[in-house]
Amino acid sequence: MEKIKERLASLRQEADVAKERAEEAEAKAKQLDQQLLAREQEIKSLQHKLTIAESQLDAAEERSKEVTEKLRQVEVTAESSERRVQRLEQERDQWETKYEDVLEKYRKSQAELNDLIQGVEGL
Repeated sequence: MEKIKERLASLRQEADVAKERAEEAEAKAKQLDQQLLAREQEIKSLQHKLTIAESQLDAAEERSKEVTEKLRQVEVTAESSERRVQRLEQERDQWETKYEDVLEKYRKSQAELNDLIQGVEGL
């Protein structure tokens, strides 16, 4: 009977140790489940942030394309304006040359007229 009591005490001790190990394993599993849940939430949060960042990148790329196109249009307009300014400057230079030629002719004619008037008055 003594052996049975010893065996029963030994079994109880083994059961207590096994129960303690099971409780520790359950606590560890619960802790790991909580860590897993936290990591899954963190992943979802990061995926959401990534989606937002991708959307912002797409919008920024679209704005960049629009700005680039507007810049190209402005450059084309500026080049056209520069060519027009050059043409107008050339035209102005031509008119100035013509003006100077006409002014020279006018002065010569005026001098000739003055000479003629003096010649007529001398008669």
